[in-house]
Amino acid sequence: MSTETLRIVWIYPDLLSTYGDRGNALILARRARQRGFPVEVLEVRSDQRLPTTADIYLIGGGEDGPQALGAQRLIADGGLHRAVAQGSVVFGVCAGYQLLGTSFFAKGTQYQGLELLDLSSDRGPSRAVGELAGDIDARLGLPPLTGFENHGGRTRLGPGVSPLARVTAGVGNDGATEGAWRGKLLGTYSHGPALARNPALADLLLGWATGAQRLPPLDDTWADRLRAERRTAVAAARA
Repeated sequence: MSTETLRIVWIYPDLLSTYGDRGNALILARRARQRGFPVEVLEVRSDQRLPTTADIYLIGGGEDGPQALGAQRLIADGGLHRAVAQGSVVFGVCAGYQLLGTSFFAKGTQYQGLELLDLSSDRGPSRAVGELAGDIDARLGLPPLTGFENHGGRTRLGPGVSPLARVTAGVGNDGATEGAWRGKLLGTYSHGPALARNPALADLLLGWATGAQRLPPLDDTWADRLRAERRTAVAAARA
């Protein structure tokens, strides 16, 4: 059992929690505690300073106005950039994923992103809504991605990042790739919540944060059943 407390920060729940992405914090905390790690989950609202010494930072989905305000406040705060420079893990979903890039559009206006990942987002020809699935980058050693997407953006990846997955169902970034990652920073359009639908992805983040080469296995019977059910449904819809 580790004696060091794992600190997880949920960034701006008052702005960026439209699609139940708080579940990602719950999943990380539960899977860490099941392995004996003491855990502290901090919910930092948009009028509070962001701590710079946490292990994992989570940014969830949100609507255009809150997304733009969240970006402005995070840039002005500067705490997330300092945390990344010190080696912290960052996981962004949907609007939170777009925020990690260089720019995004909200209500027809282009806004500056956090410039932590080499990507930019704009508006697509239609809204992407429905099941999202893909084959994750083999270097991460994870099973296929499963999730639910609901976004109007399209994201272009630069040479400084790698796609999280190659799309097999849904749209993701552009119909071909989904999400992006570099170092200990990872973003996705997948809700569900993402880490409930993809517990191996949660364990990847925990491994990055704790430095553990291999985490003790957990009983994922119910998660595996959910994944199998959704993958079967996606396959049936495509048939």
